[in-house]
Amino acid sequence: MKALCWHGKGDIRCDTVPDPKLEGPRDAIIKVTACAICGSDLHPYDGYMPTMESGDIMGHETMGEVVEVGSEVSNLKVGDRIVIPFNIACGECFFCQKQLFSLCDRSNPNAKLAAEAMGHSPSGLFGYSHMLGGYAGGQAEYLRVPFADVGHLKVPDAIPNEQALFLSDIFPTGYMAAENAEIEPGDTVAIWGCGPVGQFAIQSAWMFGAGRVIAIDNVPERLEMARTHGRAEIINFDEVKVFDQLQEMTKGRGPDRCIDAVGAEAHAGGSVDSVLDKAKAAMFLGTDRAHVLREAIMCCRKGGTLSVPGVYIGFLDKVPFGALMNKGLTVRTGQTHTHRYLQPLLEKVVSGEIDPSFVITHRAGLEEGPDLYKTFRDKQDGCIKVVMNPNG
Repeated sequence: MKALCWHGKGDIRCDTVPDPKLEGPRDAIIKVTACAICGSDLHPYDGYMPTMESGDIMGHETMGEVVEVGSEVSNLKVGDRIVIPFNIACGECFFCQKQLFSLCDRSNPNAKLAAEAMGHSPSGLFGYSHMLGGYAGGQAEYLRVPFADVGHLKVPDAIPNEQALFLSDIFPTGYMAAENAEIEPGDTVAIWGCGPVGQFAIQSAWMFGAGRVIAIDNVPERLEMARTHGRAEIINFDEVKVFDQLQEMTKGRGPDRCIDAVGAEAHAGGSVDSVLDKAKAAMFLGTDRAHVLREAIMCCRKGGTLSVPGVYIGFLDKVPFGALMNKGLTVRTGQTHTHRYLQPLLEKVVSGEIDPSFVITHRAGLEEGPDLYKTFRDKQDGCIKVVMNPNG
């Protein structure tokens, strides 16, 4: 089959690789009908994600048609059309029973490796390093789905692929980010990053009753999408100092809730901390550029909440923990417990409350994937979200 494979920093290739096979009784194989490039895919693409190996298949936003099921998968049959959560969960362990699916204790076969870096291992993830399981990703013609009996959402025939695909990751991620922000009716919510997760965080903030949503970025087409489709007030951080602007917009109080939808690869013009972060990354003295996290801590009102769906990888420095503590901020983070949100968010799509396809700007086949990784990373050609049909 064809698949997009990682071969080093900035090197994604469309390779021919062996077809996946069932490896356990709870597995399924799907023929991939739609997949996407996620902002999180840029971390391995840019060389910041450790334990990647040459030939690893990329991708974790995937849906498709079931072509084979294991002997213990009784709730799927050949021909079913399903969305696959980006994280892998057994459905039975202590954490899965608490619906903390991204913390599953059984789905990462390399848990010891992850625990060395994090203290404990999160769940396995599709296409996202050997530290997180070494699972083949979904930017391919076919995908093996472990724990398929719990790791799927059946899609109604009336819902097209482009409305269903983002239930695999970015819609639940934006929604959980807004939920974690503990938004109360009328709150002012500031969201850093107007990429796809940020766009869904904007939509979700309104669902939770926000009174104002302020979106922060420097890419014109992203800001325009946030303004027009997201009904957000916008700040271009290339034009104004974000802290000063937010202070002015909130009469000196600061936003009630802040969401960091950027994560490890923040850009912040010529700010001193971002220049230092970039220099350290270039010299392999650090991985994460945490400018947004620092800025959100400083901007958030006293007693407010900071929600962090943006992915961080390693150790951060220059984090104003004194401000965090003395302002009495609540911080909530985590990979998305995707399984928890599949059915409720599907119902919002079916009802017409939201059409998630609004973020799509580029449609392609797998062969165009390597070039589109660069286009997406470099924010060229108005690229906000890439969707591919590997079998189209």
